[in-house]
Amino acid sequence: MKRFTANLFILLLIGCENPGSKFTYPETIKIDHVDVYHGQEVADPYRWLEDDMSHETGEWVEAQNKVTFRYLNKIRFRKKLKRRIESLVNYERISAPFKEGAFEYFYRNTGLQNHSVVYRSQIDSDDKPEVFLDPNTFSDDGTVALRGMSFTQDGSLATYMITEGGSDWRKIIVINAKTKAIIEDTLIDVKFSGVSWRGNDGFYYSSYDNPKDGSALSAKTQHHKLYYHSLGSAQSQDILIYGGEKEPNRYISGFVTEDQNYLVIYASQNTSGNHVYVRDLRQSDSPLIQLQDDYFADCGVVDNNGSTFYLRTNIDAPNYRLVSVNLENPNQSAWKDIIPETTQVLRVGSGGGKFFATYLVDAKSAVKQFKMNGELDWEIKLPAIGSASGFGAKKQEKELYYSFSSFTYPTTIFKYDIASGQSMLYRQPEVDFSPDEYITEQVFYPSKDGTSIPMFIIYKKGIKKDGNNPTILYGYGGFNISLTPRFSSTNIVWLENGGIYAQPNLRGGGEYGEAWHEAGTKMNKQNVFDDFIAAGEYLIENQYTSNNFLAISGGSNGGLLVGATMTQRPNLAKVALPAVGVMDMLRYHQFTAGAGWSADYGTADESPEMFEYLRQYSPVHAFNEGTAYPATLVTTADHDDRVVPAHSFKFIAGLQKAHSGNNPVMIRIQTKAGHGSVSTDQRIELATDKFAFAWANMGVIPALR
Repeated sequence: MKRFTANLFILLLIGCENPGSKFTYPETIKIDHVDVYHGQEVADPYRWLEDDMSHETGEWVEAQNKVTFRYLNKIRFRKKLKRRIESLVNYERISAPFKEGAFEYFYRNTGLQNHSVVYRSQIDSDDKPEVFLDPNTFSDDGTVALRGMSFTQDGSLATYMITEGGSDWRKIIVINAKTKAIIEDTLIDVKFSGVSWRGNDGFYYSSYDNPKDGSALSAKTQHHKLYYHSLGSAQSQDILIYGGEKEPNRYISGFVTEDQNYLVIYASQNTSGNHVYVRDLRQSDSPLIQLQDDYFADCGVVDNNGSTFYLRTNIDAPNYRLVSVNLENPNQSAWKDIIPETTQVLRVGSGGGKFFATYLVDAKSAVKQFKMNGELDWEIKLPAIGSASGFGAKKQEKELYYSFSSFTYPTTIFKYDIASGQSMLYRQPEVDFSPDEYITEQVFYPSKDGTSIPMFIIYKKGIKKDGNNPTILYGYGGFNISLTPRFSSTNIVWLENGGIYAQPNLRGGGEYGEAWHEAGTKMNKQNVFDDFIAAGEYLIENQYTSNNFLAISGGSNGGLLVGATMTQRPNLAKVALPAVGVMDMLRYHQFTAGAGWSADYGTADESPEMFEYLRQYSPVHAFNEGTAYPATLVTTADHDDRVVPAHSFKFIAGLQKAHSGNNPVMIRIQTKAGHGSVSTDQRIELATDKFAFAWANMGVIPALR
């Protein structure tokens, strides 16, 4: 790895811009528009970019992409970087198998296939597996993807969902599982939904009304609905089970218990917290029994034994507990602890007549097996420090499969015998790198208010802590989501070229339970940004890196994190990589299902105090004219209907207007993609461009293999 001064390097490397001059960006016109919040006027001159159907927005996108890709294409090592990423991604990946009827199914990707193929073979047969579904045949360009399958209990019928261009909207296709033939019309307008069969007669799914006015990719979706679809009938005849205007919940889902006797319904106003209802399907027109009525408490059904239900909940237990509830007396006063709350966050699965409790211990997994009465069997020995998942199976199973991963431990499948507690290696991928060459540290650093924050730091053995190491600081910090050690083959190219990858566990996440989550929400949101800034300062103070070699990165809520950090501390990092970020905090709840995020963010409408707090950190409102901001590559996608691209459009328009330095500030807008890249090709190209942009602006030439 070679280093030059950044300006000289960019001149030599791309040979297109005078490093002493500003870049020339497409003109983004301003149109007078003012909103009034609690008597205060707020200008929104780029409101026109919210119209994703307009010709003007389309021309603006094309012009921005032209500038960005002209810059990226002139980075001389970009093609070689892409080839190395391809070689790291190009390894066989096989999922854990699962049984449906007479067949055992699994997913397999040979390496560079855009989508994993679903295979199956008859149980206890030595026959070669056959292709069941190949999503690579769904479209020529790989932009139609498989998003879940569901089988009847006897395995004779199945549904699968597809997404087109990365949108959250889905279609449901019903097939005869034996012949693989489509047996009825495709269901449309499905969103934020699973599919749960009731016998072989039909299934439950969730849907919004597709917006009649405006764009289906940006218009607000408000009333979620749970439907029952009777096989052979038209979708227009589907029965509304719960939801709609009478129950104005934003997220509704339902599933049938394994014994096929009960329907469980979840209803939520926000992305966390929910009501829980149960209906006895053995009785016609049986009433809904409400188990939980607090929208701000989490409660989920793990299993049931007849009319006794087992719930994982944070009611009276911020770190969660497992309780039993009998439908004959569902009052909370009658709930019984099965697995009590501890100091670690609890997640629970079931299978083979056992409960499997996965605990987060400083963001690392520990797993214990319990009897159904809560008596401990044993702690399950994991292969290393990292993240374990998949501890669940059907009731009659004698074994299950779980996956284990860490930053330098590729996702590996283990077969687990429930009776003995023994794990056996099942599938281990062969990736073109040597894990023994890398170190993973976990450190704890103080945030601005003194709170101790954990952070994983990964790097290659032998690097010098001299402040000159290119470093990616990646964060999220929100929605009760925990960042745990996970393997990324694309990140290996960064590490093997002397880079450092750092991942702090910020407040707002779920690593330490509900108190940790709430400490990063609403009027506490600044804690998240302070935690992230303190992480960067720790890395700099301890000579892992320096301001000139630090890149800050995050997506979605993490894109907001990067946007807020770079506007509050523009000199902290050399490079900023905000992806699909929530950037307009005054209007986020006006798009698609964004109103459901209000429990974490609050809204500008709810009070003058909340409005002022949001406006203070809202990235599109926080630019200061004449400020030198980091080299910035904003990334978004034209089919992102979760965090609509208008957030990123308005952010880059404001940044290009306010920025006074020589660093490039650009946007990369992926077509036919959504909130995450759809195909393997798209993921490779995106990783290539992010790393190339970061290294180029740090003045680094990677010694690529």
